[in-house]
Amino acid sequence: MAPKSKTAGGGAAKKSSSSSSCCNSCKCGSGMFSWLKIFAVLLGVLAPIVYLVEQNFERFYVFDLDHLREVSAKGIELHGNDTRAIVQHIVGELSATKGLAPYVNRDEQWVFNNAGGAMGGMYIIHASITEYLIIFGTAVGTEGHSGRHTADDYFHILTGTQTAYVPGEYTPEVYPPGSIHHLRRGDVKQYKMPEGCFALEYARGWIPPMLFFGFADGLSSTLDFPTLWRTAWWTAKQMGANLVKGKF
Repeated sequence: MAPKSKTAGGGAAKKSSSSSSCCNSCKCGSGMFSWLKIFAVLLGVLAPIVYLVEQNFERFYVFDLDHLREVSAKGIELHGNDTRAIVQHIVGELSATKGLAPYVNRDEQWVFNNAGGAMGGMYIIHASITEYLIIFGTAVGTEGHSGRHTADDYFHILTGTQTAYVPGEYTPEVYPPGSIHHLRRGDVKQYKMPEGCFALEYARGWIPPMLFFGFADGLSSTLDFPTLWRTAWWTAKQMGANLVKGKF
C-alpha cells in the first residue's frame, strides 16, 4: 500500500505545480494585456495632438530663417574670423529684435556636447518644444554622425569649414563661412569640421525626440555625467521657461 500512497502524493504535487504554472502564465498574460491597453490609450490621446501640432508648426515658430541668415552674414562681414565677436553680434541683434527678446538666452554658458561620435562645445541661445538655437563648434576639429532627426536642422557656418558626405557620392559637400548646411528632417549624413569651426545651429520641428541622440553618447560612451546633468538642466530650464511664456 505504501507505494500507492507515494504515487498518489507525487501526482498531487505534479497537479499543484501544473496549476501554479498556469496561474503564473495567466498573470503574465494579464500584465502584458494591461500594458498594451495603457499604450493604446496613450497612443489614442497623443496621436491627435501630434497631428494637430504638425499641421500648425509655423504658428509656433518665433525665429525667421531669413533673419537668422542675415544676422549671421552681417556678423561675419563685421568681424571676420573673430568667432567670439560674431557670436556676441548675433545674440545682441536677436535680443534687440522686436518680439524675440523674451526667448533669447543671453547667459553665455558653454558645455561639452557629445553626439553621434562628434564632440564640441555648445551654448544654448533658445530651446523650446518646436525650436532650438545654439552655437556649436570646436577649435580643434571633430567628425561624426549627423543623427536622423524629427526636425529640420540649419547650420549657419560662422568660421571654419564644414564638410558632409552621403552614401553614393564621391565628393564631399563643402560649407564655408556664410553658407547654410540644411539637414532635412529624416535625412542622415556623415559630417566633419576638419579644423576649428563654429556654427549657429537652428532646428525647427519636434525637438524633444532629438534629445535622445544628444544624450546617448554621454550615457553609453563618455559617461561624463556632470556634463550630461548640466546639459539636461539648462535644456529643461529653457524649455520650461518658454512654456510658461506660452512658447510651444
